[in-house]
Amino acid sequence: MKASTFTLLMIAAILFSCCTKTSEQKTNIEEQPDPSIEYHDFTNREDQFMGGIKMIPITTPKGEFKVWTKRIGNNPKIKVLLLHGGPGMTHEIYECFDGYFPKEGIEYYYYDQLGSYYSDQPKDKSLWDLDRFVEEVEQVRIALGLNQDNFYLYGQSWGGILGMQYALKYQKNVKGLIISNMVASIPEYQKYSDEVLAPQLDPEVLKEIMSYEEKEDYSNERYLDLIVKNYYTKHIIRMPVDQWPEPINRSFKHLNPDVYVTMQGPSEFGIKGDATLKNWDVKDQLSKITVPTLTIGAQYDTMDPKAMEWIANEVQNGRYLHCPNGSHLSQFDDQKVFFAGLISFIKDVDNKTFIGN
Repeated sequence: MKASTFTLLMIAAILFSCCTKTSEQKTNIEEQPDPSIEYHDFTNREDQFMGGIKMIPITTPKGEFKVWTKRIGNNPKIKVLLLHGGPGMTHEIYECFDGYFPKEGIEYYYYDQLGSYYSDQPKDKSLWDLDRFVEEVEQVRIALGLNQDNFYLYGQSWGGILGMQYALKYQKNVKGLIISNMVASIPEYQKYSDEVLAPQLDPEVLKEIMSYEEKEDYSNERYLDLIVKNYYTKHIIRMPVDQWPEPINRSFKHLNPDVYVTMQGPSEFGIKGDATLKNWDVKDQLSKITVPTLTIGAQYDTMDPKAMEWIANEVQNGRYLHCPNGSHLSQFDDQKVFFAGLISFIKDVDNKTFIGN
């Protein structure tokens, strides 16, 4: 049956309309900028040749050394510098941030402090001093171009000590401070370990651990095995040892014992001996911190979560994030809660909608 001229014209008009609309839609799609291109843009960045890696010269009382940093992302308003724990651990323990920060458009910097694996490792133990590390962080900040308009300082464990100490001297340079899994007093930490956590261990296990502690036989394989299987799997990372994430195992392999023992001490059951951090305590100074501050604590941490919540109430503009299923490395064992709260804090500060406790 032969179609009428009117019918053919109608079909042609509909087809033309569809083709035109499809073409317009295609053009609009093509015109949409890809946010990932801008986020990973290296234009006018001196670190392109090294893929974001920058070795930063650090001036110390014992000469000049270099520390390793690596930039991920590109956001002029949000730049997070990660201070690792230990002391003497590495940035590797924070590689899980790659699974969360990029999709939120957050620029961040891995950083191995002086003495840690990817940075220079001088042998002079006088360098393992808290005040000197504070000045190192300040030199790193300047070299990376971080300032009060974009600089978020994140510190976990020993990095939290360093972050608090830095803020007490240089908070004018900081937009937001994150203190993760760290209390404001080492004596308070030791008391919690002795009076709360130790009694939770099997009495026979605790007795054997303490026998090695009393003999200061800290390198004994049996002592280390008892600590890892009975203490670490409950309070450091709540996973069986054979399920520990690869970055954690790698970071432990790269630990610098000279830095660790000098500042933390030889015991894995608190801070003992003549460790330089043994008497560190800034509880009476925290009210001087005025910048927006997030403290992160975990239910099963080696630190008292109530003491970490206290920090958020003691600073002038604080918020507390509790990880109910987490321990000391809650970025792994309570990951969803950890990153949701951390990212929310950063975005709230950036959007000027931050409200403290």
